[in-house]
Parts: sequence; C-alpha cells; structure tokens
Amino acid sequence: MEKQHKSSHLVLVMLPFQGHMTPMLQLASILHSKGFSITIVHPELNSPNPSNHPEFTFVSIPDKLTESQLSDKNVTGLVWSLNKNCAVPLRQCLEKILHSHNNIAALIYDTQMYCAQTIANDLGLPAITLRTSAATTMLLYPVFSQLDEEDFMSEIKSPELQALHLQRLRALLSQNPAKEMMEIRVELINALKSSLAIIVNSMEFLELEALSKVKQYFPAPIITIGPLHKLAPAICSSLFTEEDKCISWLNKQAPKSVIYVSLGSMASIDRKELIEMAWGLFNSKQPFLWVVRRGMVRGSEWIESLTNGFEESVGERGCIVKWAPQTEVLAHAAVGGFWSHCGWNSTIESICEGVPMLCKPFFGDQHLNTSYICNVWKIGLELQNLERGNIERTIKRLMVDMEGNDIRKRAMDLKEKAAFCLVDEGSTSCSFNGLTKHISSASET
Repeated sequence: MEKQHKSSHLVLVMLPFQGHMTPMLQLASILHSKGFSITIVHPELNSPNPSNHPEFTFVSIPDKLTESQLSDKNVTGLVWSLNKNCAVPLRQCLEKILHSHNNIAALIYDTQMYCAQTIANDLGLPAITLRTSAATTMLLYPVFSQLDEEDFMSEIKSPELQALHLQRLRALLSQNPAKEMMEIRVELINALKSSLAIIVNSMEFLELEALSKVKQYFPAPIITIGPLHKLAPAICSSLFTEEDKCISWLNKQAPKSVIYVSLGSMASIDRKELIEMAWGLFNSKQPFLWVVRRGMVRGSEWIESLTNGFEESVGERGCIVKWAPQTEVLAHAAVGGFWSHCGWNSTIESICEGVPMLCKPFFGDQHLNTSYICNVWKIGLELQNLERGNIERTIKRLMVDMEGNDIRKRAMDLKEKAAFCLVDEGSTSCSFNGLTKHISSASET
C-alpha cells in the first residue's frame, strides 16, 4: 500500500486567502507524509513561497484580478472573479499535468474554487473538496436558503441547532442578494453534490447534531480530519511576517493574564474603532498582545491614529505587533483569553489550547462560529459593539469575574476532548484511511 501511495499523484487547487491556504497546505503535508506526490495549483494572488515547501510542485495560473478589485476587498466578488477568470487556465493546467504524468489519482480543491469540480467532471478526474470552515456552513447556503420560514423552523428543532440562532444567520445571508452571491450559492451546492468526498477540518464532537443533518442532504461521504494544524508537520504558510518579539514579551507575563487580540487577515476597522479598542484594552487593566496588521485600519498605514501618549501610557503592559505566530501564542501559558474575529482556523486553534474567547465577528461564517462559541460550547462572550466601556467590561467578565472561570473550565474540557481525538488512533487514522481509500478506489476506476 505504501508503494502504491508513493506512485500516486494528487493535484490540490488552492483559494488564495490566508484562512484557506493554511489548511490546504497542512492537508498537503499530511498526504505527502502518507506517500503521495503533491502538485499545488494556485492563482497568482498571494502566491505561496515554493522555497518554504520544497517537497511540493507549485503551478501558478493567471487570475486577471484588477487593482480596483483587490483594493475593494469585496470577498464575495473576489471569489466569483477567481472562479470565472481561472476556469480556462485551470483546465489547461490540468490537461498539461495529465499529459506529462499520465495519471492524477485525485483532484482536491478548496470548495470555494468550485470551478475545479466542473473541470474535473469534464476531464473524468475524481475530485474531492476541502471545506475550510465548519461543516454546519453547508446547511446555510445550499439547503436552508431554499426553504420558506415555516419549513426552515421545522429543520432546526434540535437544541444544538436552535442555539446556533440559524434564523439570524440565514437573514444575514439574505442581505446579500448580489448576482455574484446567488451564483456562488448555486455553484457551491453543485460542487458539493458532485464531489467524491467532502473533507472538513473539524472534529465530530464539535458539530455532532449539525453533521447528522448535513449528511441527510449530501450523498458524498463527509470526512472530518481535524484539527489539521495539530496533525500536520510544522509549516510556514503565513502571508505576513511574524514578529517573534511578542513571545519574549509573553515570557514576562503572569500565567493566564494576557488577552491576545487578533482580527485575522481580512477584517478591517475604522480609526474610531481602533481608538475605542485601544482605550478599552487600556482601561481593562489586563496585559494585552494586540495584532494590528498593516492596512487593517481603513485610511491608515498602521496605528498612527493613536495619540503619541498611548503606547507610553501602556508601557510594558501592552505589546502591539503587525502579525504574530498565532499557534505559538495561543499555546503560551501567559495567554488567558483570545479576542478574535472567529474565523474557523482561529476557533479550532483556540479550542485546542483551551483558551476562552472574546468574539467580534465581521462577515461570513464568523457569525456562525460565534454562535457555536457563545451559545453551544459556551466557551466565550460576544462583543456587541466596539465601544471602550463595553470592551473594558467584557474583557473583565472573561478574564477576572467568576463568569470567566466557568467559561475557562468549559474551554479546558473541550481542549481535553480535542486532545483525545489526536491520541485516539482509531479516530484519526480511520478518517485518513477513509480518505486514502476514496483516493485509491477512484484512481483505479
């Protein structure tokens, strides 16, 4: 079997956003360790550095994105344009690979690069999709968006699904009636239903009831193989330069005392929100590590909107960086809370370290993840608005009050369950054996 794997060639198609690239590269590393050879096809935008991954072959395809599209930061529009613009060059790329290799065991693509499924169907290639968000998101786009209100309510009778407040999330989706979003929804469901299998970076215990519901609607096997960041060898996948000085600063802080703040790679705030965040953090009296990436503050290069006296007032109690090595930060003994945008990678990483969360979602699946964190798992609190008094109070609730102690205990319980998934050879190896079985059987047909 090992020899068969080493002769098998997989082609992975990447969506060029940080939260999608990292799990795809992690999956590639795991599959390579299982004996597969890996080619990664990616658009020109945010091209990965091949020197960081010498074991893979990288192929870039033109994406024809304009400067105005990139500066607009309309994620939905970018996904739509990437699929529209990359379809022809992706087809040509796969035909060339087929000609030179004679065989592709399987095509594994990010679900939001859904054009790959249509091309795979046309070329007769077995295709598997990777969901880089919670499995539950598969209910929102393809299924519940087509139901009227009465039917929708009948679908979410279970306590877990009711606690997710899916009605509110469904309403948020309905607020984006743009042509691009409507087309993406249709193409996503078509891709998911045509795929040979659906890989999800999750753990079954996190989404038990939702997974059961998802499996009623999709014929393809759903393979939960998370947490990928714990299963994969250490890799360099960041699009930003990580500032290691923050680790030295953390080493000087008391255990569980630091609130770590990072709003991810795509969210943006205005100058007033930056100032409110700054003084909310200051007034909380808690040590804080704050990631403010370049360009995150609209109309500013970095933190020049803060008064000159802010950093002096904070002194050693705060550390502000442009980017941080997040998995290392969350694993640090000094970190006692994570103020997050609640992207799925950040959510999974926080769960695996038992760090309770302060939630400020911005768009997409971040609202769903926040509902899981606050209402189902109950390992965090939601920040309703970025006002300094509210920020101060909510940080104290999480980090100091008895309410925070209860939240921390539940977060540690989830950490233990996640750790059990990693040591449970039956669970982890079963998932990967199932995936490799699908790949092997597909390549033989």
